Amino acid sequence: MLQAATMRLNQNTLLLGKKVVLVPYTPEHVPRYHEWMKSEELQRLTASEPLTLEQEYAMQQSWREDADKCTFIVLAAEKWQGQPGPSEESCMAGDVNLFLTDLGDPSLGEIEVMIAEPSCRGQGLGTEAVLMMMAYGVTKLGLTTFEAKIGQENEPSIRMFRRLHFEQVAVSSVFQEVTLRLTMSEPERQWLLEQTSHMQEKPYRDGSSEPH
Repeated sequence: MLQAATMRLNQNTLLLGKKVVLVPYTPEHVPRYHEWMKSEELQRLTASEPLTLEQEYAMQQSWREDADKCTFIVLAAEKWQGQPGPSEESCMAGDVNLFLTDLGDPSLGEIEVMIAEPSCRGQGLGTEAVLMMMAYGVTKLGLTTFEAKIGQENEPSIRMFRRLHFEQVAVSSVFQEVTLRLTMSEPERQWLLEQTSHMQEKPYRDGSSEPH
């Protein structure tokens, strides 16, 4: 139960970076997310099936309550005005997730990132989102090893994770994907915390902002 509570810690957490802001996935984000996932390219890259809007709302709720998953929506910081709620939809760039995939090893997290908004790609948003999510995983969730499973055709994503010190450990010809892994030795941990020293954690208010 401790791990379940830990993975849901981010329900009221906002992580503020330089290029991205990470916020919990709420119902207000679903319509834009649903539009993204109509893209055949994104369906292919994420190995996803298209869902109806109603199914997407149900998926959002299940992700929110899933004890084995920690999800943040990635907002483009330059568009974000510090106002949680419906206005965030216009700032959405993608999402970043952590999964506990090995019941026997709660220190292992599978990480994935998607920069779905075409205008937000190629600007380093995915890189910062992954670094911030890993720092959150290390400091808040007790994770020490990260894995990323990426389609073999998704060369930009593979290159990004390699730049972040991940090493390829497996190739699946069946699933057409490679698995990359990073174990947080003390030097790697120090490197990660230095890369994310600018990150600020703030309370997130679902659908409303604090009075100014």
